Amino acid sequence: MAFTIRLARAEDIPALTELIQSSVRELQKDDYSAEQREAALGSVFGVDRRLIDDETYYVVASGEVLAGCGGWSRRRTLFGSDQWHGREDSLLDPAQDAAKIRAFFVHPDFARQGVASMILHACEAAAEEYGFTHLEMGATLTGVPFYLSRGYVEGERLEAALPGGMHLPIIRMTRSI
Repeated sequence: MAFTIRLARAEDIPALTELIQSSVRELQKDDYSAEQREAALGSVFGVDRRLIDDETYYVVASGEVLAGCGGWSRRRTLFGSDQWHGREDSLLDPAQDAAKIRAFFVHPDFARQGVASMILHACEAAAEEYGFTHLEMGATLTGVPFYLSRGYVEGERLEAALPGGMHLPIIRMTRSI
């Protein structure tokens, strides 16, 4: 299957929203409860327009269909959508801080076909070109094996607060580039 990668655009937001919902509901069902997944959609999981505006968010397409999305950031926010209450949008210093790998989602129809690897490679190259030497992320439990296979190291376990008093476990992961 032929895939193309490009920067996400504002007009992609409706399709990105659908892709993210499909990915979370299907691919994360072995790691999070249905209640956690639904509560996380729109807060922890969802579109982050800042990444699109910063031109650091990518989409992979198969023809006209979005197969996956993900990005990197030169801002402090570790994870979360536009509605996430824990945002910190100040800029990072590439000489001291780690760029953030952010908001990776693959449509279930395209899982395990190299989509996430394509995006991760583009993100790592762009962050390195920008001057960063380290990367950091808040990985979902579902994503941890993928990132471990790409040289990332597990760090502290975090708990993202969700509506209804629930929490979503995520793992801080890092890697040098």
